[in-house]
Amino acid sequence: MFSNPKITDWQGKRVWLVGASSGIGAAVARELAGRGARLALSARSADKLAKLAIADALLLPCDATDVASLAAAREKLLATLGGVDLVVYLAGDYVPMRADNFDLAVAEQVVTVNFNAAMRLASTVLADLKPGGGIAFVASVAGYRGLPKALAYGPGKAALIHFGEVLHLDLAPKGIGVWVINPGFVSTALTAKNDFTMPALLTPEQAAIATVDGFKSANFEIHFPKRFTNVLKALSLLPYGWYFPLIRRFTGG
Repeated sequence: MFSNPKITDWQGKRVWLVGASSGIGAAVARELAGRGARLALSARSADKLAKLAIADALLLPCDATDVASLAAAREKLLATLGGVDLVVYLAGDYVPMRADNFDLAVAEQVVTVNFNAAMRLASTVLADLKPGGGIAFVASVAGYRGLPKALAYGPGKAALIHFGEVLHLDLAPKGIGVWVINPGFVSTALTAKNDFTMPALLTPEQAAIATVDGFKSANFEIHFPKRFTNVLKALSLLPYGWYFPLIRRFTGG
């Protein structure tokens, strides 16, 4: 049985975080810096990366949706750090959307950030991944099954989970880890768009600790908070005839 490598000691680990300027990404950057990792940080805004003020971090501003931009960042990363042990895709977009306000252009942009860009990053770094390290993707519990107001967000996250699963099948036998991180609700600028009470809401700092600690196990999936994610996991196993009525009841959708 092939499983992910366990990462328990971050001292000196070379970690490239893509989508590190705010929210969970910024919190993970700070958490890993505190544990001794050597960080490369990417986001579109160089100013936001600089404001993190993480000592000795390599700042690689780039557009994760642009293959050439990612390739240029990778070249600088390898030239400076000599390699990479773990790559983490944290960039994301969220726009609440239902059938009565479906906007194709916006939906495609959300999917591009949440899924297509993650594939582009994987394509950029696959040849650099070594046994004992690997690549991780921040998806969402919204990718488990269909949820109200997630008409653009949920499909991209579901595709990202599936992509991670298939990649794990290919890379785990080589000793290269593939992780999918599925948070519940985390208080960020994106979730501030929600007009409903978010159960088991975490701070970005709490999410960062849960994320980093999740690498201690050999599990493919890192999900939190368990009191919320386990409920959604149980619901996702139900047949549609039970799932749809229950989701409508619980969400008012």
